[in-house]
Amino acid sequence: MAPEVTIEIEEKDQPDSLPEADRISPQSSRGPRSFDKPSANHGARTKILLGLAGLLVVTAAVATGYYFFAGWESTDDAQIDGYVNPISSRVAGYITKVYVEDNQYVKAGTLLAQIDPTDYEVALGSAKATLANDQATAEASQVNVPITSVNAASQVTSAQADVDNSRAAISASEKQLAAARAGLLQAEANNAKAQDDVKRYKPLVDKQEIPEQQYVQAVQTANATAAAVEVATANVQAEQDAITQARGKLDQAGAALESARTGPQQVRIQQSRAVAAAALADKSGEAVQQAQLNLNYTHIMAPVDGLIAKRSVQVGQYVVPGQQLLAVVPLDDIWVTANFKETQLKNVRAGQPVEIFVDAYGRDYTGHVESIAGGTGAIFSLLPPENATGNYVKVVQRVPVRLRFDQGQDPDHRLRPGLSVEPKVNVKWPDRIDQAER
Repeated sequence: MAPEVTIEIEEKDQPDSLPEADRISPQSSRGPRSFDKPSANHGARTKILLGLAGLLVVTAAVATGYYFFAGWESTDDAQIDGYVNPISSRVAGYITKVYVEDNQYVKAGTLLAQIDPTDYEVALGSAKATLANDQATAEASQVNVPITSVNAASQVTSAQADVDNSRAAISASEKQLAAARAGLLQAEANNAKAQDDVKRYKPLVDKQEIPEQQYVQAVQTANATAAAVEVATANVQAEQDAITQARGKLDQAGAALESARTGPQQVRIQQSRAVAAAALADKSGEAVQQAQLNLNYTHIMAPVDGLIAKRSVQVGQYVVPGQQLLAVVPLDDIWVTANFKETQLKNVRAGQPVEIFVDAYGRDYTGHVESIAGGTGAIFSLLPPENATGNYVKVVQRVPVRLRFDQGQDPDHRLRPGLSVEPKVNVKWPDRIDQAER
């Protein structure tokens, strides 16, 4: 503090004309007296300093508030989103059991409902029987391929031998026919001579110019030669018939040979049959797999972890493929859809940190900007605006921005799709912005 200044004032007569307030009383004029003027100056200076300090504080607060609020973009047009997995039947049938209720938490693979499997068990058994039959046919067809090949070769050899034998038989029969014809000629000649002898001996025996015994002998000889002609004629006919029969066998052997020569084609045909039988067996195997799948589809399972919602299926209900029965809402894959005004997106980038205030729980969660939609909400609406017609009124558009919760923010799965939130994006986060842009 400043040193106190003491001023001594000499006592003088003061005119009576001075006002009473300006007069100095005798008591006050006695001895030296100190004045308070320096203390008053000190108080004024203190007030000035305090005022300046307050102004600095206010300025700093305003600057800090401006920096804080200018570095954040927020909106109350936001809610938590998530996937809702509809569960539908893949086969038709009657529901025999429902194992879950609404709002029940289930794990992936949990049995939700059961369709009567009787029809599908019968279908599976029939498919397996058909498969066994087709597999046996395929195996037999495959075995027949080498058998057909061997038979074709042997048939060619056998048919060729039959042709050769038939030709040899024809040749032998032709030779025998020639001999039979020669024998016939000889028999006919002998018969002609014998008949002439009988005619010549007849008048002579009547005149008794020759012995009767000679005539009788001539008649017997004529009868024998006539019989020999008949035998020779029969032999010729038999040899002709043998030749005809041999030629028939030759024709048959030739046809068999031609047929046997188609053995390679027969082998290929059998191979094709084996391939077709194998394909049919494969088709039957696929039918068994489909029947097994259909039987498995009677067990309606949960595809993901989550809560049961919108259960509409009841025991005894007949369901058809594609009919929605219930839904599963996974709680480990949720995000926030924040509809920011287009004027707020100037500095919003993927990767920026976000504070998400959840109305339901009255607390903040941390997250980050995951992505910005490819268009405004109006563009993807059922009836997008047509600004080229009628009167145009400019309206600030909103763009959906997806915000992702940071890892470990909701370990108890308290957040639910549809809850209202108020996110704030820190747009003054250059490290995250640069990282996202890179």
